[in-house]
Amino acid sequence: MSQDQTVVEETEHHLELRNLRLDDYDDVKGLMDRVYANVGGAWPYKNFKAQVATFSDGQICIEDKGKVVAFAISVIVDYEQFGDKHSYDEITGDAYLTTHDPNGDVLYGVEVIVCPDYRGLRLGRRLYEARKELCRNLNLKSIMAGGRIPNYGDYADKLTPYEYIEQVKSKDIYDPILTFQLSNGFEVKQVLHAYLPEDKASKGYATLLQWHNIYYEPGSPSLISGKKSSARIGCVQWQMRYFNNVEELLQQAEYFVDALSDYNCDVALFPEFFNAPLMGLSPEESSIDAIWHLASYTDEILTAMSHLAVSYNINIIAGSMPVVEDDELYNVSYICKRDGTIESQYKLHPTPHEKKDWIMKGGHSLKAFDTDFGKIGVLICYDVEFPELSRIQADQEMQILFVPFWTDTKNGYLRVRRCAQARAIENECYVAIAGSVGNLPKVDNVDIQYGQTAVFSPSDFAFPHDAIVSETTPNTEMTLIVDLDLDKLTRLQNEGSVRNYLDRRRDLYRVEWLGND
Repeated sequence: MSQDQTVVEETEHHLELRNLRLDDYDDVKGLMDRVYANVGGAWPYKNFKAQVATFSDGQICIEDKGKVVAFAISVIVDYEQFGDKHSYDEITGDAYLTTHDPNGDVLYGVEVIVCPDYRGLRLGRRLYEARKELCRNLNLKSIMAGGRIPNYGDYADKLTPYEYIEQVKSKDIYDPILTFQLSNGFEVKQVLHAYLPEDKASKGYATLLQWHNIYYEPGSPSLISGKKSSARIGCVQWQMRYFNNVEELLQQAEYFVDALSDYNCDVALFPEFFNAPLMGLSPEESSIDAIWHLASYTDEILTAMSHLAVSYNINIIAGSMPVVEDDELYNVSYICKRDGTIESQYKLHPTPHEKKDWIMKGGHSLKAFDTDFGKIGVLICYDVEFPELSRIQADQEMQILFVPFWTDTKNGYLRVRRCAQARAIENECYVAIAGSVGNLPKVDNVDIQYGQTAVFSPSDFAFPHDAIVSETTPNTEMTLIVDLDLDKLTRLQNEGSVRNYLDRRRDLYRVEWLGND
């Protein structure tokens, strides 16, 4: 053998710290069945699948030569929503991690298990250190966990749980879990009753443990940039009328912007195709020529609306307007922010009429938008009838969904309205719809309108009994101004009579965006 060759000797262990994968389930199940033989054994695969899918970074394991021999499961929670008096099932969502909140402030320890054959190698300490590193990297306040006290059963006839914990702290009694946790920098905050009722060894008791992240840097909300707890929204129920030119239309739009700004509204919502009266100025009579003529005004109107947003200090959702790009016609809603920036949301689903008579195409992107009054989404009319879209926006933390619409008959309007109400309930958000009213007898295919503007809420005790925050008189030009409490949405997610967000079965289904934004 030459001297420059390296001999790699086979060692007893080859340990690797990594994130858990779905194909680790058999190893995880084997460990849980062995360690928890007296308390129900392993989770079903569906729980494990949900844990990995929901928060993959928080699921850590140690493998030895390809086999998982220790693992830790964690979840991020908004701890204030649960408080110190919680059970294991409540704070872990029955181990499905439906309580996971990426914007939460605490890393909660769901489980730590080390194979009995590997005790003495300090694998538990490695997992705890990995959790601490994750907590620091995510800038979370602390790690919290409920800890079993399995030796308490031997002392329950002579010591209260509090006395037992004090003696473990003073090292007069050894507890395999609590002693380990105290040695790793955790402190006992209080005793939990009926935390795991099936844990006979601990008599159902557990310790509420906390490790403080000394590197935590809390945000410093300021008067200017702090997160708002409420938003005042203004909706325009727009009267369709003949305009001689674009200047007259913009004068009418400015009237409403001025009025809503005087009431300190954060946003003004205009209806879909609020500029449709300008189709009457087309020199051609066909509907397709009229809509393409209407698109020629979009740049001018957009520039003017953005200027109004800045000068009146109000965000404007400029309904929607036709846009021609690469010789294709689209329907686009523009969000004109009061800081001067502009964002857009294309209508993804043109109606059969729009596709047939106007040769209109659907857009290819969807997002929730950051504003100075909250996270919002925009869906144009027909798009609100496709529940997948608002679910994707809700997963991006949308708080208010705005729906500019344009319907000619009451049954068309009711489709939009009832779907909007459903979106509010299933996504636990507010939904505002704004439409146009009146007639345009000289404009082909848009001669009649039916509309009623409204704002909907989730349906629970904290909201109006009929889940309608407010609504206008149908078919009458007017504005609607509503104050929305955004904090109620957060409380609803965790404390509602039903919890559509938390109770979603992420182990069984999900909505996934396949488009290329």
